Amino acid sequence: MKILFVIPVCLSLILSSSAQKPEPCKSPPLLEGALTVLVPGHHLRVFEKFSYDAYGQNIRVLAAGKEGNQTFFVDRLLLFREGVNYEIHYHNHTCIKTALKEPFEHLGVPHDAHFLHQMVLGSSSIPGQGLLVNNWNGTAQTTKEPYLLTYTAFGCVPLYILEFTQQGEIDVMTRLVK
Repeated sequence: MKILFVIPVCLSLILSSSAQKPEPCKSPPLLEGALTVLVPGHHLRVFEKFSYDAYGQNIRVLAAGKEGNQTFFVDRLLLFREGVNYEIHYHNHTCIKTALKEPFEHLGVPHDAHFLHQMVLGSSSIPGQGLLVNNWNGTAQTTKEPYLLTYTAFGCVPLYILEFTQQGEIDVMTRLVK
């Protein structure tokens, strides 16, 4: 008789714990943020501000960086629907227009990413003082390279992306500006 009681309780616990696992998500369709790219082996540092528009399938990136002793500043406008990439160089007043062949990819956690764990950034001792985030890992479909992701649990806002390449790791840190 006790076994008939224990089996449903165990099944209920198993089902409730598996239901708590977060699912991959899409980020909000309109985002602005900042991005830092570091490539340690190549002495490359790039600081970017980006605007992401999933409705119009546009991305604008203002990038400033340093590679070795060379500094650069570039303004890129990627218009995926039109298949056009504009690269604007203000220092010499030029604009380079090239074809954009890659398809638009929505920002978010890929459907094949693996959930690692959930944690609170900041304080969890006072309500509203911490940020609940989910950590993910996986392998990029196009490059077959591994990645680590941190997105907010509510809203699916990207906070941290770490990508690894054959040349070494690329550290991509994202923070929301607005």
